[in-house]
Amino acid sequence: MQRLQDKVAIVTGGGGGIGAATARRLAQEGAQVVIADIDGARAAQVADAIGAAALAVQYDAADTASIEAMIAQTVTHFGRLHILHNNAALTDPAVQALDTTATEIPFDTWNAILNVNLTGYLAACRYAIPHMVDAGGGSIINTVSNSGLVGDTARIAYGSSKAGAIALTRYVATQYGRLGIRCNAISPGVILTPAMEAAVPEIRANAMRHVLTRRLGVPDDVAALVAYLSSEEAGYLTGQCISIDGGRLAHQPHYADFLPQD
Repeated sequence: MQRLQDKVAIVTGGGGGIGAATARRLAQEGAQVVIADIDGARAAQVADAIGAAALAVQYDAADTASIEAMIAQTVTHFGRLHILHNNAALTDPAVQALDTTATEIPFDTWNAILNVNLTGYLAACRYAIPHMVDAGGGSIINTVSNSGLVGDTARIAYGSSKAGAIALTRYVATQYGRLGIRCNAISPGVILTPAMEAAVPEIRANAMRHVLTRRLGVPDDVAALVAYLSSEEAGYLTGQCISIDGGRLAHQPHYADFLPQD
């Protein structure tokens, strides 16, 4: 399919598992794609594999000036902007280890995570929307998380940042919809990336007891949803948060307790 022919897209966090898969899928659908990542070399690898339709841009999602410059570079290079996939997140294991509970998390950790995961999304929307309006409209897709929908015993800043991004999605959809901007959030459950499996090697067995599908998610699943939300086929869909989690949040918490033991 070529649903995105002549469109220009940005994928932030584009050097990682989900971001790279999404950049490849958008290019396959006909889009010209900017792969934006703090790791410039990793972004360049993804762009080189895609070819002339891709541009790697090194930027810092914690720095609003860097975000503004990244979007300006996109428009300078490709001439316009139609699609923004806000997908970057603060994933440093040392920072994540300090993201604990309300009474324990250092304020510096809280601020650092919200700065990237929420303020970074706001900044990208702020600087992208005028170009999208000039182009006749656009689609913004924010990667959130099931952690923004339910509580957990740790990662309070991560979950709060993702909950905030869900609200941001609905505000952007409301405030700019009549100008041709659609904004939706996607909420992945367990997606099997190399980084995920390295960090949590037991994730497969644990997660399979909670999903309703016969397999766990992979980055291409998320990429397919982003491509759909970027296209005119999703033209009547905005302000939504769509869980892509194999049904993990579709059932009662005790569901897994009644499954046969392995």
